[in-house]
Amino acid sequence: MRVAMIGTGYVGLVSGTCFADFGHVVTCIDKDATKIDALNNGEIPIYEPGLQELVAKNVEEERLFFTTDPAEAIRQADAVFIAVGTPTRRGDGHADLSYVYAAAEEIAGLIDGFTVVVTKSTVPVGTGDEVEAIIRKTNPDADFAVVSNPEFLREGAAINDFKRPDRVVVGTESSQAVEVMQELYRPLYLNETPIIVTKRRTSELIKYAANAFLAVKITFINEIADLCEKVGANVQEISRGIGLDNRIGGKFLHAGPGYGGSCFPKDTLALSKIAADANTGLKIVDSVIEVNAARKKKMAQKIIDFMDGDVNGKTIALLGLAFKPNTDDMRDAPSIDIVEKLQEAGAKLRAYDPASMEEASKVMSGVLFCDGPYHAIENADVVVIVTEWDQFRALDLERVKSLVKDPKVVDLRNIYKPDYMTGQGFEYESVGRSY
Repeated sequence: MRVAMIGTGYVGLVSGTCFADFGHVVTCIDKDATKIDALNNGEIPIYEPGLQELVAKNVEEERLFFTTDPAEAIRQADAVFIAVGTPTRRGDGHADLSYVYAAAEEIAGLIDGFTVVVTKSTVPVGTGDEVEAIIRKTNPDADFAVVSNPEFLREGAAINDFKRPDRVVVGTESSQAVEVMQELYRPLYLNETPIIVTKRRTSELIKYAANAFLAVKITFINEIADLCEKVGANVQEISRGIGLDNRIGGKFLHAGPGYGGSCFPKDTLALSKIAADANTGLKIVDSVIEVNAARKKKMAQKIIDFMDGDVNGKTIALLGLAFKPNTDDMRDAPSIDIVEKLQEAGAKLRAYDPASMEEASKVMSGVLFCDGPYHAIENADVVVIVTEWDQFRALDLERVKSLVKDPKVVDLRNIYKPDYMTGQGFEYESVGRSY
């Protein structure tokens, strides 16, 4: 099949590349000529394991193309995906849909023959109705159907998530559109991936509900971690004890500095606004937003408290900056708030992240970005593990001790065991573990 993918951000680039790898002919479209030129030269604008190789393979096999001119690709397309950004709108917290609506208007003037227009972007309930109205108004004779097909990609594991998903959600009342979507995802039938067909508004809400529920799990276990520290319990053992219950599950029960990234902060806020507009409260989601925002600064205070309440003039080494490992995404990363509060307290900061330092430099100032973990910890008064990259899980602790001023570690991801670290001669602090 022929696919046009509007937007070459995280979702559009990964989805378009994976569709091409399924055997479809995909054209990825973006107004940013610099980005398209870079992609045509084999340069990938995001960090995602395996993506560069997959793009190169499908470009070479002439199934994947990049362009700034949408006309030919959209006219030939069986399906046109809208995968543009829906950032939080400045001032009111709603999702900014201006890019989605602009794409819909552009698509309307170009489609030729029956075309499925697919919203891949995360959009509030009713957006598909508006996209349909825009296309109908712009081109009354157009033969099309608007489908909601939310993405469920985890940064750092996006290719595997696309090719081996838990489910594919398709929101439409058009049987013809369902046939097109089933053909697009036909390779997944080999894995017996369930395709859930719902009405469009239900599909749009599934994405928000899923992300909000995961954010609830993260925030819940973080609050349990705080309780553990007060009563002498171990949050990791609690996570295992409750996670083995199949009704709960063990994923997203890892205590830490709070959630960040491109999805959870934006989507929980948007869901809260959707509910407010519908005159129904989502008190749990509202509490999660509030608690998570406070969580990040609370982790900075944890570091200050560990340093006897004073970090003024102290050198702090931060290992990891991205909101999670295997990505360079700094959007709403906990490290941003941690850095800000530590700097306000007078600390000097050295930092290393394997992928995100270029992005971090756009949102942080006054931080010395280092060449590696051992460079970062030179002459540090305390080492803080902020992101659980694999290379931080097996540091040469003797080398660490030889480089730091004091053998002190604050582990915000619980990747080391307390008794092991104290046995190695470190003063050690983690999250939610009194032993």
